[in-house]
Amino acid sequence: MQNYKKFYLVPLNAYQYISRLLPGSCRYYPTCSEYTKWHFELNKPHKALVQSTLRILRCNQLFAGGIDYPIMDYTPPKLLSLNQNLKQIKYWFVPKENSFYYVIKDYGAYSK
Repeated sequence: MQNYKKFYLVPLNAYQYISRLLPGSCRYYPTCSEYTKWHFELNKPHKALVQSTLRILRCNQLFAGGIDYPIMDYTPPKLLSLNQNLKQIKYWFVPKENSFYYVIKDYGAYSK
């Protein structure tokens, strides 16, 4: 993991650990902290910071909330060997439009 990712993800992981002890209050799925974590794992820091800030600003009584997956600009690889890499899949990229994709985390990969 690159240093800038550690810089952002370590405090975020600490916040998520502490927030598990408190009642849930996020209006969205995935939660704002999980949304932020996904952005910092998959995006450049400046883009992740902007998207995460906008999401946190929307997490209030003025917005309905609901399901809000991160949307990323993603270019799929030319050749993909799913047989070898299927157990290593952490995120699924679901097409939205042009080169934009919804990001959905594969929680099933961690339960085995």
